[in-house]
Amino acid sequence: MINTENLTVYYGSHRGIEEVNLEVRQGEVFGFLGPNGAGKTTTERVLLDVLRPTAGKAFIFGLDCRKNGRDIRKRIGYLPGELKLYEHMTGSSYLKMIGSLDQKKPDGAYTEELCERLELDPRRKIKEYSRGNKQKIGVVAAFMGKPDLLILDEPTTGLDPLKQQVVIDLVREVKKEGRTVFLSSHILGEVQAVCDRVGIIREGRLIKTESVEALTSQQFKRLKIRTRKPVPEKAFTMEGVRELQRDPEGREITLEISDRLEEVLRRSLDFGLENLDTQAVTLEEVFLAYYGNGKNGGNIHG
Repeated sequence: MINTENLTVYYGSHRGIEEVNLEVRQGEVFGFLGPNGAGKTTTERVLLDVLRPTAGKAFIFGLDCRKNGRDIRKRIGYLPGELKLYEHMTGSSYLKMIGSLDQKKPDGAYTEELCERLELDPRRKIKEYSRGNKQKIGVVAAFMGKPDLLILDEPTTGLDPLKQQVVIDLVREVKKEGRTVFLSSHILGEVQAVCDRVGIIREGRLIKTESVEALTSQQFKRLKIRTRKPVPEKAFTMEGVRELQRDPEGREITLEISDRLEEVLRRSLDFGLENLDTQAVTLEEVFLAYYGNGKNGGNIHG
């Protein structure tokens, strides 16, 4: 559905993205993750042919994004991260204008359904809308034509939790219909809930592409151990093991482990192991592991 080949963008001497090789499969929900300035928006703009690459190529539906941008955009629903609307228009007139650009005319009944589910009154002028209602207009505009591909940049920004769930449900429905979603979100819990695979971009380079399940189950393990005897503070100091938390008595300790599991268990037995629990690892924790827990510009809101 989406394919890039060594995609590179420079703004003068400043890096945008470098040699990004991305593949998004038909029918999947693909999460695109990275902090501010990592290159997510630059990548999206090249896919939409709003920005031309310095080097490399991008393809959607097997078509060159640079040569066939107009035909590609007719089959895409796009929600930008920084949504700009025509304030003088009503919601209905704006949606009608956007619908006229689609390859196939949006189903009026489905558009009404989207407005109802999001509790949006499209008869009001956009300048009268709150931030959340403006975001709802953007969501409806992206989904209403039932496009083959949705590119969603922070789709739940400004929405209350109930409406955030509506958007997640809509994404699931798109996937069920065999259509494709390219999703960027700083709410990593919702990415984990809905995405099949994710790509992590750092400093303009795609550093990891993997299924959500594989990332959260294989990246590292978390163990919570309880022992009969107090465990000295440096008892588990070894490569591949990090102590996250311990109780004041030193008898209940939480460890993050990427290696040396057998050695950890052996040392635990030395202190009279009483209980051992494994804990689920979240996508947010995996993401922070790639970004050094916030170092190197690890603000995840981008």
